[in-house]
Amino acid sequence: MTVVQCGMGRQRGPGLDEPLRAWLEGRLGGRTAVSAVRSLHGGESPWWVDLTAPGGSAYSAVLRSPSSRIGPDQIATNAAALAVAEQHGLPAPRLLAADLDGREAGTAASLETVVPGTSTWPDAPSTELLLAAGAAIARVHAVTLDPQPQLPFRPRPIAVDDFARDRRAGKMPTTALLQLADERVQAIKAPDLPVVFVHGDVWPGNTVIGGGAVRGLIDWKTAGVGNPGVDLGELRKQVAIRYDDDAPGHVLEGWERAGGTLAGDIAYWDAVAVLNTPTEEYSPYATFRRDHFLRAAIARL
Repeated sequence: MTVVQCGMGRQRGPGLDEPLRAWLEGRLGGRTAVSAVRSLHGGESPWWVDLTAPGGSAYSAVLRSPSSRIGPDQIATNAAALAVAEQHGLPAPRLLAADLDGREAGTAASLETVVPGTSTWPDAPSTELLLAAGAAIARVHAVTLDPQPQLPFRPRPIAVDDFARDRRAGKMPTTALLQLADERVQAIKAPDLPVVFVHGDVWPGNTVIGGGAVRGLIDWKTAGVGNPGVDLGELRKQVAIRYDDDAPGHVLEGWERAGGTLAGDIAYWDAVAVLNTPTEEYSPYATFRRDHFLRAAIARL
């Protein structure tokens, strides 16, 4: 992780050109000092900004600007989602400032609070944590919301990608299992209801945990509205790959307990989540675990 010390003069942090830095300093007020800036992803945005307020008190914030992975539209979506989260008291960062058209910052930018804790989950499965994660996303799904320009309808997790379509178009290799799953899903009418607020990319790295609890969901750049299964299927897939066959059931149980209702069409959303992954996962074992999860979903479709 890159760390660059910054003073209150005109020294620049990584990726913080003069208009962006001037906007940040203006939003913070002239007496707040930027003491350090470090990249949270590969030397580019988002940035962790350490700040020193008058009197010497220190705090931190997260600054987002466009990068090779994230465009201005996703920064706008993240900001819109954080506004909804604050309105409904959801566990998430709070938006401190935003310049979505870049008129002041020179580029789309937003500033948000830091949720204390860690996004590193334990190596061994924790039933308590899995239940808490399911409950956390149930709170998000308790919010009913109409589609908006920055929070559109999401038919799948991480909806900016469509790997199933890419495989159908021959842009990506496929397998017999993925093709079978795609054919089954395509033959089923997507569930219509309910349509609720969705995070869009729920995985351990986008949760902040502490003491066995989920303190907040972060990185809302693909949020929107859709079926709760968009988030449930994604997190169930993620924990199935990371842990064991019981882990997805604990996520579902936590969601159903918190929401006071049974989830529907779980097999469909499990398959949709898997289909929106690259043909080969980040390791052979992860691909094996993902395919094992997918076979179970197909058997229930």
